[in-house]
Formats: sequence, structure tokens, C-alpha cells
Amino acid sequence: MNTWIEALVAIALLLGSLFALVGAIGLYRLPDFFMRLHGPTKSTTLGVGGMVIASLIYFGASGEGISLHELLITLFLFITAPVSAHMLAKAAMQQKVRVNDKTRGKPWEQ
Repeated sequence: MNTWIEALVAIALLLGSLFALVGAIGLYRLPDFFMRLHGPTKSTTLGVGGMVIASLIYFGASGEGISLHELLITLFLFITAPVSAHMLAKAAMQQKVRVNDKTRGKPWEQ
């Protein structure tokens, strides 16, 4: 395999891993539900997307061709993650989940 392709795969894996790590740290460290929701929905989604893109590049260059499964995983991941985050946030607003004082925007108190 070409050295440039291996470098691209390594960079995509490292970036994906970094985004997944940042999302996991955000999920652990942020103080309330609404802040914690951003960790997995934003950066972890990009992390998994980076890893799937690395897989696409690797298997595409190795002669097996681009897999439809990997394309569908990426598509469904980027479609379902924001929708599920929105639904979780709406449910938390309906239940009036306690928030930290630093959380801005409390629409249920208006």
C-alpha cells in the first residue's frame, strides 16, 4: 500500500480518536444534562465519522473497493445523532430537569 494512503488513514484514525476522547471527557466532566448532551452528540459523532472515513480510505485503496456498509454507517450516524439529541433535550425540558447555574437559556421558565 502507498505510504500516502497509510498516512491519510493514520491521520483520520488519530483525529477520530481525538474527537471521541474529547466527547467522552465532556460527557464525564460537564455539570448538567444539557451540557453533557453536547459531548456525545457533537464530538463523538465526528470521532466515529473519522474512524469510518479511515476505514473507507483503507479498504478502498487495498483493492476491495468502497463498501456500501461504511457509507451507510456514516450517513445514518450523521442523520440520527442530531435527531436523538434534540429529542433528549425536548424530553428533559418537559421533565424540567435541574440545570447548573452556568447553563444559559432556560425556556421553561419564561
